[in-house]
Amino acid sequence: MLHFAYRLDEVAKTVDDFCELEKYTQNYGLTNRDLGLYALKENKIAGAIWLRLLNKDDNSNGYINDNTPILTIGVKPEFRGEGIGSSMLEQLILEAGSLYENISVSVLNNNKTVSYFEKFGFCKIEESRAKSPTDGSEVITMIKQISKESVKRPSDGYDPRKWMD
Repeated sequence: MLHFAYRLDEVAKTVDDFCELEKYTQNYGLTNRDLGLYALKENKIAGAIWLRLLNKDDNSNGYINDNTPILTIGVKPEFRGEGIGSSMLEQLILEAGSLYENISVSVLNNNKTVSYFEKFGFCKIEESRAKSPTDGSEVITMIKQISKESVKRPSDGYDPRKWMD
């Protein structure tokens, strides 16, 4: 899914062309601080979203501090525009409250992308401009404060089927 998160399909490249992206997936899930989910549509994986705690030495776009995970989200092209990314992001924010106080994301510095994340409560961090490792586009870091709460389960009155097939 990293391939789609960085929209490498639009530039005819693969993750193997960018070794600096390896840090977002390498050894993922080997710590209880990694958090992610995926969406299915028509019995196919349509998208994925995950959080990783990285450190300053990783030199990652979106890095704020060692306690703020970086969000990565990708939706396959044939499923874009259907609300899958929004549904995954809503759910991840709910679940992230059990682990984190803030989450960050590095996004293209354009009105469409920034507005999308602002709808979910993310705020731009001034002076955070950087270059995308894949195509040199200008990116910025955004942060969202989340309330520390326990994960919502169906027994809590929350129905996760709202964002599934």
